[in-house]
Amino acid sequence: RYTVHKSIDTDTMRPRTVPSLPLNEAATSRVIEMAWEDRTPFEAIQASFGLTEADVIQVMRSSLKPAAYKRWRRRVSGRVTKHDALRSPDVKRAYCPSQYKVR
Repeated sequence: RYTVHKSIDTDTMRPRTVPSLPLNEAATSRVIEMAWEDRTPFEAIQASFGLTEADVIQVMRSSLKPAAYKRWRRRVSGRVTKHDALRSPDVKRAYCPSQYKVR
């Protein structure tokens, strides 16, 4: 699915492995947006873009500044709404009904 190359982590100045995913700039931006959304599960991102949770983590790590990445990881870790298996079976959508409506 993707190739792996080395880059330098500017915080630690050590090499890090970063996937080179076949995503254009618009798709990467949408993946980041979906990853930040509380009610969009990783499974919805996988269905839309074919990226596993680990792939999304790599995209976020390589695209965000270190502080923003750490803030995002704290936010999504253990969040029930980010995993279909942890959500209520009554919820069959990936987003809030009022989301994306013109107001």
